[in-house]
Amino acid sequence: MTAAPHVTIDPFAGAVRKLGEPHPARALLRAAGPIVEADAPAGGPVWIITHDELAREALVHPHIVKDPAWAPLGWDPRTAGLEPTAATQPSLTTYDGPAHEALRRAHAPLFTARRMNEYSERITAIARDLLTGLADSGRTVDLMADFTTRYPLTVVCDVLGVPRDRIDQAIAACRGMYSEDAEEVGAAMAAFGELAVAALSDGRDGLAVELRDRVPVEITETQLHYLIFTLIYAGQLTTDPSLGFLLARVFAANSGAAESTTIDEFVRETLRLHAPAPFSLWRFTSTDIELAGIRLPARSPVLIDIQGINTAPTRSIGPDLTFGAGPHYCTGAQLAQLELKAVVEVLRADFPEARLAVPLTELQQTDLGGIQGSRLTALPVKLRG
Repeated sequence: MTAAPHVTIDPFAGAVRKLGEPHPARALLRAAGPIVEADAPAGGPVWIITHDELAREALVHPHIVKDPAWAPLGWDPRTAGLEPTAATQPSLTTYDGPAHEALRRAHAPLFTARRMNEYSERITAIARDLLTGLADSGRTVDLMADFTTRYPLTVVCDVLGVPRDRIDQAIAACRGMYSEDAEEVGAAMAAFGELAVAALSDGRDGLAVELRDRVPVEITETQLHYLIFTLIYAGQLTTDPSLGFLLARVFAANSGAAESTTIDEFVRETLRLHAPAPFSLWRFTSTDIELAGIRLPARSPVLIDIQGINTAPTRSIGPDLTFGAGPHYCTGAQLAQLELKAVVEVLRADFPEARLAVPLTELQQTDLGGIQGSRLTALPVKLRG
């Protein structure tokens, strides 16, 4: 067995770059090998998988697990961006094995393509109402300032059964999660708890109530609130940046280029080029393993370079890794794609003259750092041309 090549570039650094400017680490990681070693934000090494086949092998490997209890000893959870351990807080994103299968059985039927399509008209109406309200101002509007956050949160709260008058609270809670102040993060988590209580209150009929009736009996009410939090927060965290890149491509292609593809194809290609999460969530080895001839000791952190694999020049046609693969494939994938498609439909039907208010070349994206993705810094548009 050999050691993985070590890369000196920091793939987790925050930066600001032009919309069309590639991330400086992607090509270097790919060129270094199918699995490379880098310096982790919380200290020590991290092994990053850059090859599609190896990534899919790792995503189903029984000894590469999600539970943060297997993180390197001494890692600071806040620096690393870790969730509570599975023993502390059950979660789809930290459970493994039979416990994960049981929790996924509770969630999965609620988020199938069929169930999500039942909300299609409501989602389209939300997109139309929000965009029309912005357009009626008659001004140039920055869609990154409010729309890309408000729209997905309005949708996911509506689907879960959170009352519509709680959307501003949800927006404030999501923004509070980005704070460096532990008290602000704590206040945001408390707000999410209130949103969960509201969704579960008498007379509500959203998916939160259905989830309560489906989760394993050992899940407590407080733990259920956390599960609802993860659905709300993840629904904003990933769809928000995706919307910015999607909208930029729509406005740039209003000359007709986008019309040559179906909306499904346009959305899927946008997600491939601009994956909401550039890396998988953290995984860890639960014992010593060998991967592609590389020995990884127990408690080794492992990441999949989703963005690099999705955009590799040698990539063969087939499923991408935008929503992952294997048992932890994103539960909300159908809802996210439905939201994005609804926005394109509304823009094409109601705002055919919508244009960027600045040249496409002036748009910038910010890499948020760590394993977080990229987001446009601003998207000024004239919705009525």
